[in-house]
Amino acid sequence: MLDTQLLDSLPYKLYRADQVRDNERAAAEKSGVEMFELMKRAGKAVFKQCQLLLPNTDVFLVLVGQGNNAGDGYIAALHAKEAGKQVLLCAVEPHRILEGDAGAAQQKWLDAGGKIEPFSTAHIEKCELIIDALLGTGINSYIRNEFADIIDAVNQSGKPVVSIDVPSGLDSNTGQSLGRCIEADVTVTFVGIKSGLTTGAGKQSCGRLVFDDLGIGKAFVEMARSTATLLTIEQFKGMAPREVNSHKGTYGRLLCIGGNRGTAGAIRLASEAALRCGTGLVKVFCHEGSTVQVSAGRPELMVSHENLQEALNWASCVVIGPGLGQDDWALAAFEQAMKHCQTHPKPMVIDADALNLLSKHALSYTITDCIITPHAGEAARLLNTSVDDVEADRFNSTKQCAQKFHATCVLKGAGSIIDNESQTWVCQHGNPGMATAGMGDVLSGILGSLLAQGLSKDIATKYGVSMHAKAGDEVARLFGQRGMLASDLFESLRALVNQ
Repeated sequence: MLDTQLLDSLPYKLYRADQVRDNERAAAEKSGVEMFELMKRAGKAVFKQCQLLLPNTDVFLVLVGQGNNAGDGYIAALHAKEAGKQVLLCAVEPHRILEGDAGAAQQKWLDAGGKIEPFSTAHIEKCELIIDALLGTGINSYIRNEFADIIDAVNQSGKPVVSIDVPSGLDSNTGQSLGRCIEADVTVTFVGIKSGLTTGAGKQSCGRLVFDDLGIGKAFVEMARSTATLLTIEQFKGMAPREVNSHKGTYGRLLCIGGNRGTAGAIRLASEAALRCGTGLVKVFCHEGSTVQVSAGRPELMVSHENLQEALNWASCVVIGPGLGQDDWALAAFEQAMKHCQTHPKPMVIDADALNLLSKHALSYTITDCIITPHAGEAARLLNTSVDDVEADRFNSTKQCAQKFHATCVLKGAGSIIDNESQTWVCQHGNPGMATAGMGDVLSGILGSLLAQGLSKDIATKYGVSMHAKAGDEVARLFGQRGMLASDLFESLRALVNQ
């Protein structure tokens, strides 16, 4: 969840940590605000979120390191103390005198009668809520043992945690854990939203992400160049009303290729999703042994196992991959479809097994209007690397896939990333209940449907990814995350595409 508090433009922009550091002082000066005032505002915002999270909490534990993040922690501790809370404050180096604005904040805490103690697990046992001000956005290498030990103790305690700017131990640019990482319930980030907080492990570690521009957002957004943009369904106006005198051919002819013997369900999910998102005509080319399973209960689908070339000539858009397999039948269908779309340009969505085949024929095909939708494992094969390397920097991995195949790439997962070689977007909808078989097949059908109905590749990808994830959120809201099926999304998809 993203709480955007100020401005219409800034909360949708993502920045690298160095972009925030390089521009926040100038933005503060332009806004007539001193840097120490920013620290005071940050500390106050953190205490406010603590109150919102657990309003009746009496015992706070504040954990501080040595930088400006620690300064924010000292100010938050001061607000808690002034509110009558019992505040335990532990520093990694309790006798160290901090410098600059962090030093001024430390002194304010001491002047108010606050104590700085060495950390022990006894402090965690006493507290009801933890404020994490150990490590800020400057860290980009594996953390030292003294921090790691504290992070382990916090995560094992089960106590609620509010992290300042970034969960300690998280690379704020990539979302990668640097050996150990705080698992926060709330993360309050300042001035600009850091890209690593929105995807992969970073999205998990942040808990609820709260943004506060500290009153300098307008100046900051004029100075700093964002690296990516957040996507939510609310940013889209939806599909235009249909013309009264339109017909089924007006809304596209989509061909879905896949469904090898024994894997009919995948292509059925993709093709039915396309129907539910408004495609006029959907045809499925599948293995002879899958035709009955694909067509059963959905007579609106045209299903065939013969004459792929005729189906390709008929189609205005192609989805290939769900349930395709990698045997001789799959390879023949893949090569024929790819050659056709290369010589007769039409939009194409490549997913699942078609991506695995593409990874083996990477230099053979370039499709003009192409969307590829890998998960981390498929992206690793496309890039000839490991899944760990893909997840270590999801932004860079997505861009590499887009550039390698000159396609728009959707790297699926928590905080799905879209990259079209020149721009990057991150979807903020979605939930862990969607980690189940067939969800990617449904997404392929949605994307193919929107392309077939005439949306541009970029709009279709952004809208389709957002709609897919939002539909999952709607199902989770109504029935919970566990037990969610990919086909459960159909009803929500139909409602969303008509909004």
